[in-house]
Parts: sequence; C-alpha cells; structure tokens
Amino acid sequence: MKKNILITGGAGFIGSHLTRLFINKYPDYTIVNLDKLTYAGNLENLKDIEDKPNYTFIKGDIENMELVKSLFIKYDFTGVLHCAAESHVDRSITDPLAFVKTNVLGTVSLLQVAKDAWKDNYEGKLFYHISTDEVYGSLGETGFFTEETAYDPRSPYSASKASSDHFVSAYHHTYHLPVIISNCSNNYGPYHFPEKLIPLCIHNIINNKPLPIYGKGLNVRDWLFVEDHVRAIDTIFHNGKPGETYNIGGHNEWKNIDIIKELCRQMDEKLGREKGTSEKLITFVKDRAGHDLRYAIDATKLKNELGWQPSLQFEEGLSKTIDWYLNNTEWLNDVTSGAYRSYYEKQYGI
Repeated sequence: MKKNILITGGAGFIGSHLTRLFINKYPDYTIVNLDKLTYAGNLENLKDIEDKPNYTFIKGDIENMELVKSLFIKYDFTGVLHCAAESHVDRSITDPLAFVKTNVLGTVSLLQVAKDAWKDNYEGKLFYHISTDEVYGSLGETGFFTEETAYDPRSPYSASKASSDHFVSAYHHTYHLPVIISNCSNNYGPYHFPEKLIPLCIHNIINNKPLPIYGKGLNVRDWLFVEDHVRAIDTIFHNGKPGETYNIGGHNEWKNIDIIKELCRQMDEKLGREKGTSEKLITFVKDRAGHDLRYAIDATKLKNELGWQPSLQFEEGLSKTIDWYLNNTEWLNDVTSGAYRSYYEKQYGI
C-alpha cells in the first residue's frame, strides 16, 4: 500500500537513520523530511539518499502550523513519524523554555494539524510519537520500566517529553486520533552528535583530550544501537496497535564508567596504542543536577506482541560505532568545527 509519510527531525541522529531505512526499504512510499536544522540537524547524515525520487527535504519548524498545514495539503500524508525534539539534558537545564517550545508546543501543533487534516477519517492513518525512557524517572538498583510505569520526570528535558507524551495520548482519547508512542533507552551509533557521551569520548580519545565523566561514573543506562531502534519503529509503525505504548530497550545495562573503560580498551586496540593509554584521559567532573541513577527498559511487550528484539550486544555495537567514526573523521571534524553547516548552503541554498 502506498503511503505518504511526514518524518519530523529527519536530519537528526535517530531521524536520519529512520529516514534512510524508510527511503530504502519502501521505494513506493513518499517520504517528506521536515527539519528545522538546529545545531543537531545535519543534512550530511543523508547524503546517500538525498537524490532518491521518493525523498523530499523541507526546512521548517514544527511549530509553524501554516507550513505544516500546507505540507499536509500538498502531500496528503497518511502517517507522521515524529522524531523532532530538543534532546540534550544539560541544555534543558540551562534553557528549559527551548525544550517546552519544541517538545511540547511543537508536538501539540503537529497533533492539531493532523487531526484537522484527517477530519475524523482516520482509516489507514497513524501519528507515531518517538519518546524516551527518561519520562519514567529514576530506578533503584533493581527493577525495570514497563509500559505501565508511572511517569516521574526529573529534568526539564524529560518533563517536556512527558508532557508531549500526555498530549499525544490525550488526542487519542479525546479526538480518537490514531496514535502510537514508543519510549526508548539510550541510543548510540553512527551520526551521533558529539555532545553525547560516546561520540564525545571517541572524538576526545582521537585527539588525546580529557574524557569528562559525571560524579563517580556510577549512573546506569540501558544502551540501544540506533539501527535496532529504527528497526523497532518500523515494526511498530506497520504492526502496532493504535492507542498503545511500546518500550524499546537494548537489554544492555552499563555503568557510565564501565562504558568508557570499554571504549578506551577498544580505542587503544584499534588505534594501535599501548593498553591503558586512553583510560588515563578519564576525568571526573561535578555531577549533573538531578542526574537519574539508573534506567532499564523491559521490552517484553514488543517482543511478545510484534516479535522485535535487539540484534547487537553492547560490545559489538560499540565496536561498529567506533569503526564508523574512525572511518568518517571528516564528518566528525566537520561537526565539531561547525563546518557541516556549509553543506546546507551548497546543497540546498539555505
């Protein structure tokens, strides 16, 4: 069945992987990528598919309801894959209003346009909202987040995502809009913007710079390889039940300090450095405000109902990630220097 799909934030980390998957896997789908191109949006992430006949890029803000309405009229979307979000916790602490504007107001704007455009004719339509496990708050040393876990956000970022989740759910219950929400654990992999832990440390090891670790590095996260994540989104989008929430996890719990030690070990081996060289770069810094102790996802529902499970354990996924960054140092240097923005101007005149 032919589908016309709007992907928001398709030039970002998860969004670019999702866009690539849908463009290549479903050549009969029309995919429109709407991205504001904030600092984390990088069209170089999509160089390999930008000339595909079923792909269109639009620079724009999801808060711009008139723009979004015009796109719904022009392309008659049957589905929305909503990835666009401000996502860095540290940035949310210093500028929470930016997160409210994009994550809350932007999401509500999209919901309203979709509802009005589809005019209660919801057959074959779906609004899919990609969210985070951070909305559930913090776990102790045991237990897992399930789809029934009560929301307990602890940072402006997670509060903004929790709010957007609630609005998506409210539009389903109030207006019967067909929606699905998925909450994922920490993603990692190629094209990750180097403000995040793993790509930051890869870049710093290459350049012999300090590896900043919050507190004592004892915070625990469940790590999900980004290609596994978008494969799960694909499965849920096509087979999930509207009105449901699905948790997506990697079954890979690691303390931050252990992640960095494993990263150092692999980097030393791949760079031909003496064992222990990179680990000397570890520097403990003041802990982040409101830093949640532990996240862990129970993805049993997704496995039992839709048959998805992660394909990679963390060590293997980390090795693939390091190899990608070592083989794409020009991309990494362009991003860290800011030169990647010139690609927009050359390719799109923006």
